[in-house]
Amino acid sequence: MAETATTARPYAQAAFAAARAAQALPGWSAFLADASAVLADARVRPLIGNPRVPTEQLVGFVLELAGAAGDGAQGNFLRLLAENRRLKLLPEIAAQYAVLQAAAEGRADVRVKTALPLTPEQEQKLVAVLQQRLGRQVRLQVEVDKGLIGGAIVRHGDLVFDGSLRGRLGRLAAAMTGA
Repeated sequence: MAETATTARPYAQAAFAAARAAQALPGWSAFLADASAVLADARVRPLIGNPRVPTEQLVGFVLELAGAAGDGAQGNFLRLLAENRRLKLLPEIAAQYAVLQAAAEGRADVRVKTALPLTPEQEQKLVAVLQQRLGRQVRLQVEVDKGLIGGAIVRHGDLVFDGSLRGRLGRLAAAMTGA
């Protein structure tokens, strides 16, 4: 996963730079999300990298389904990914683009996994603490994962706070075994 993120990063930065220059951050965000959804479709996945499918035809198909057939910059971006055999990276590129866009807009999208659903009061307290820590407006995406046993894992980009019971037990076991 780290290799995928590392490989996708320059493409996400290039897409962000193009979108910012064109003052089209939301449009590019929608394009990347839509194109990622097209490429994730089980009927389309086998076409990626298939030598029988011409690159230009695949790019045109994805652009049409993503609703960006008329945008030259987005088409060029998709062509570049196809020519460099990086179309499979598009979901990661879209995710990294979203982080760049959020930072530019002064907000932080934070994912929280909890063992139990958060009450509205807990969400408000968490948002307040994260806004103070990150210095931005925070938008939470909360997911319940009963496998955590207790506690929570908070993720924002590369920043991870693991306060889960499962994480604590893992760290304790590693300390006891000397690993």
